[in-house]
Amino acid sequence: MTASELSDAKKAMERTLEATREDFAAVRTGRANPGLYAKVLVDYYGSPTPLQQLATFSVQDARTILISPFDVNALREIEVALSSSEVGANPSNDGKVIRVVMPELTKERRQEYVKIIKSKAEDHRVSVRNSRRSAKEAIDKMVDDGDIGKDEGRRAEKDLDELTRNFVDQIDEMAKNKEEELLEV
Repeated sequence: MTASELSDAKKAMERTLEATREDFAAVRTGRANPGLYAKVLVDYYGSPTPLQQLATFSVQDARTILISPFDVNALREIEVALSSSEVGANPSNDGKVIRVVMPELTKERRQEYVKIIKSKAEDHRVSVRNSRRSAKEAIDKMVDDGDIGKDEGRRAEKDLDELTRNFVDQIDEMAKNKEEELLEV
């Protein structure tokens, strides 16, 4: 019975880890990366649509991304969405494709991004700990109800703590790697 609680907690922590990856990919570094636009929504015929569903991306060089929309009529809406996004780049439209040249990052801007990464990492660590707390409460309830013994409850808590520590360490490692990438000139 505790195995299902641990399994549920692990699934929740894995979802948090995947969300961490997505959030970190959306924070820009000095290099062009199509993942920056994963969360950009375009007003496509009155409906907010993810940019990745409307166009293909290719990296032309270290600082240029080429965006080729499937529907040429959506160029203007895509350009507006890119201009108003948090990425901080200026798109240029040539009538068929959109080129986004990423400006060089200043030292101050890099430091701001590092703070954002640290904040997002802490939010995701809290999410992992919340998953742990929910599972621990369920295990405690099973012990109190007599569904499992105290020893089995302690073993489950120990496994849960190890699982939590593993996921928090993975988030810390991802944050450290992203900070190094941001501060690399």
